[in-house]
Amino acid sequence: MTEQELRALVRDAIARHMNSAGTLAPSHVAPSSHASHGLFVLVDSEGPCVIEPSVMCNHCGYCKSYGH
Repeated sequence: MTEQELRALVRDAIARHMNSAGTLAPSHVAPSSHASHGLFVLVDSEGPCVIEPSVMCNHCGYCKSYGH
């Protein structure tokens, strides 16, 4: 697999998980999953991290979870 093919594969995978607003769609908890695996719906920050305000937000999603 070439680097270009790999990049196309990654772009396709990300596109499948994006919503119409161009942001990652929130995860939904499957009926058999534990509630701690779900994510809260929060607006992505372009500023400081909610958890650690001394650094910029890198969109890790930790603030959207119960931290498990």
